[in-house]
Amino acid sequence: MLTAEDVLTRAHPVMPVMVIDTIEQALPMASALKAGGISVFEITLRSDCAIEAIELIKKEMPDCLLGAGTVINVEQLHQVHQAGADFVISPGAMPELLSAARDQNIVLMPGVSSASDVMQALTYGYQVQKLFPAEVVGGVAMLKSLSGPFPQVSFCPTGGISPDNYQDYLALSNVQCVGGSWLVPKPAVESGDWAEITRLAKETALI
Repeated sequence: MLTAEDVLTRAHPVMPVMVIDTIEQALPMASALKAGGISVFEITLRSDCAIEAIELIKKEMPDCLLGAGTVINVEQLHQVHQAGADFVISPGAMPELLSAARDQNIVLMPGVSSASDVMQALTYGYQVQKLFPAEVVGGVAMLKSLSGPFPQVSFCPTGGISPDNYQDYLALSNVQCVGGSWLVPKPAVESGDWAEITRLAKETALI
């Protein structure tokens, strides 16, 4: 049975945060990342075709771990689970979402931005959490501070993570992977420069 810890392990060092604007982009984008050595993806629900993209990629690339991101309510949780998402990522930690995912054995990585958020997620049994938006809420310094009172929690920080700072995050004991959109830059996606995405993935996968 897949766990959130499994997701972190397989996603190391970077989980691409993918915004898929058209369904035609879905498979080429995922294939380019996989060719670069990355096989754990987060597809955000920020476009009309996101659910369809999850279904398509999971069908055609079943060996990849596919996450649905920007899930903010129970209805979306059910939609992405039915579409075949292996795990779910939320920008927050709403009690109803935490409860629904736990009760239905859906792997969820809730978003936290404070010690109180961390405590709430722990109350529902979530020891793998997403720090978001990482850079805005304190970044590396915040994670160092959280490691003291919450040594049992592992974080996947996202939000403001870039090629310039992601290794600073990965150096922390409570961070196993980070989420980043720089692996799928919008100009490369819009122009269909899939080779550039593969190149960026290869550079990151070597860490």
